[in-house]
Amino acid sequence: MTRQLEPMPTDWHRALAVVAHPDDLEYGCAAAVAGWTDEGREVAYLLATRGEAGIDTLAPAECAPLREREQRESAAAVGVTAVEFLDHRDGVIEYGTALRRDIAAAVRRHRPELVITLNHRDTWGGVAWNTPDHRAVGRATLDAAGDAGNRWIFPELGERGLEPWGGVRWVAVAGTDRPTHAVDATPGFERSVRSLLAHRTYIEVLTDEDPEAYCRTFLTGTTEAAAERFGGRPAVTFELFAR
Repeated sequence: MTRQLEPMPTDWHRALAVVAHPDDLEYGCAAAVAGWTDEGREVAYLLATRGEAGIDTLAPAECAPLREREQRESAAAVGVTAVEFLDHRDGVIEYGTALRRDIAAAVRRHRPELVITLNHRDTWGGVAWNTPDHRAVGRATLDAAGDAGNRWIFPELGERGLEPWGGVRWVAVAGTDRPTHAVDATPGFERSVRSLLAHRTYIEVLTDEDPEAYCRTFLTGTTEAAAERFGGRPAVTFELFAR
């Protein structure tokens, strides 16, 4: 018998989603975010880069503001208005204390109960190699959720007025091949399509397919693939780590 996925916890009010690039959250997470904001929950986005190395035909200085603008439009489509960028260099993010400190600072600012990130493992399901940026940011986020509550790890944050926040109760990893929990994707699905479609410049160089058809097909496939393990409902899946 296929093991069923548990519903994501609902007894929280604030979430912080931390990823490496513009569009990382839109490839599968946005339908859940749309449902959460509909319920009155606060969700903020933190991006380590501006995705400036993501389009071969655009120089980074030209690409970065374009992708930032598309990310803000994308977030707005699912009810997110707080979007921050850390300005680590796209493609060469380094896991380490500097990245952990930046993420811990954001956790202290936003004070979330739920932190969301993207697949931190070496591969996507053992089939495709994951990127260094995803691995670095995912692992640093898992660590920074704890760092944020310890005043002695990054004492300089306290000197900047960022008091420790030990209230993170869960870190949810999207895009994992080891999901434990899920959110019904149906209420937020159409907005998730619009959210991904907002990254039109990137999508148009990624595929020759009609951009809207591409977005709809991709998101339909990923959400319906989880239905067998979530009572027949299309779903966004997460691997949930309690703290």
